[in-house]
Amino acid sequence: MLNVTDLRGRETSVRELRAILPRAGTDVGSAAEQVAPIVDDVRRRGAEAALEYGERFDGVRPEAVRVSSDAMRAALDGLDADVRAALETSIQRIRQVHAEQKPATRKTELATGAVVTEVFRPVHRVGLYVPGGKAVYPSSVLMNVIPAQEAGVESMVVCTPPQADFDGQPHPTILAACALLGIDEVWAVGGAQAVALMAYGDDDLEPVDMITGPGNVFVAASKRLVNGVVGIDAEAGPSEIAIIADDTADPVYLAYDLISQAEHDEQAASILITDSPELAEVVDKEIAKRYGITLNADRVRDALEGPQSGILIVDDIETAVHVTNVYAPEHLEIHTANAQAVAREINNAGAIFVGPYSPVPLGDYSAGSNHVLPTSGTARFAAGLSTHTFLKPMNIVEYSAEALEEVADAVITLADEEGLPAHGEAIKARRG
Repeated sequence: MLNVTDLRGRETSVRELRAILPRAGTDVGSAAEQVAPIVDDVRRRGAEAALEYGERFDGVRPEAVRVSSDAMRAALDGLDADVRAALETSIQRIRQVHAEQKPATRKTELATGAVVTEVFRPVHRVGLYVPGGKAVYPSSVLMNVIPAQEAGVESMVVCTPPQADFDGQPHPTILAACALLGIDEVWAVGGAQAVALMAYGDDDLEPVDMITGPGNVFVAASKRLVNGVVGIDAEAGPSEIAIIADDTADPVYLAYDLISQAEHDEQAASILITDSPELAEVVDKEIAKRYGITLNADRVRDALEGPQSGILIVDDIETAVHVTNVYAPEHLEIHTANAQAVAREINNAGAIFVGPYSPVPLGDYSAGSNHVLPTSGTARFAAGLSTHTFLKPMNIVEYSAEALEEVADAVITLADEEGLPAHGEAIKARRG
């Protein structure tokens, strides 16, 4: 069912591997050209333009952008008790992990009277995008809101698409998740127009300083266009899972885990990297036998049979590690006899799930880690959403007259060397 690529006996460079490895062909640049007029129109006309585009693309137009407090309360009151309990369990775990991520103030004394202190200040206002296309994502509310709260963000708005099935309001489970977290500002806008509205605001809607959260290619493209006007976390692509496995792995576990991520989207990537051709064959058969019973079987099939998914057979686990570091998956599972040791060799992955009882779906909801992770190979240089995302390190410099004099000649010399003598004069003026 999955395409098989045999890399055994081949010495491939990083450049060659990047060309060989499966990857979704998402073209954010092309999408940016399509959404640029939308972003510009919303910049000029604000909420009215955003509502018009929602009506055109999704066939639904809420009475107002901002969801009322009554609707928020009603959604929370109507939330299924089991769902509420599950959300509260996840909230507790995610909050504990992200609370402990907050860095401490650091003070460096370079000499007597010469102190540089690094402090961390939260972004003032953030916009958190929660998608609402093929599924309902209350978990994305948790994953965006909680780290922002733990960073100390004072003002935030959740933007999520209105739903025709709910009289133009966002899905009630999304609203209930917001209410559980104390979020009282939710905008019923989706897609590129939502990103633009968060970035530029209008007379009645305050713009934000940063936008985070996953979405489709048009959301990613619009984030690219407003980057610089506001900060962004990343241009999220389709979901990815890679699994490193040897002959000790349970093929049924692997099959279900590959299927689980494929149900996100037809462009989702599911990749098995193994040194066991026998395991590869069994896993492929298990997938073919099991995927059809899922609710989203057609979507799963399209994702698994697409060019972005496949099985890679390698000579050994050391090679599997190398291939994985080149691929830089969003999610990586390790099912090997020495899984912890293998995990220590991984430098490029959004998140690593070690052993048979740490599947990616655990991280999607209740592991405590964040599920907003770098995709499309960007884990080579980018990190997932965390408390750090919403914090800005800032240096506070405090020198006494004596401490300044100690380093004054060096500053003056370098200023003269760079042809900026006024810099040096500013130092000389303090010598009296």
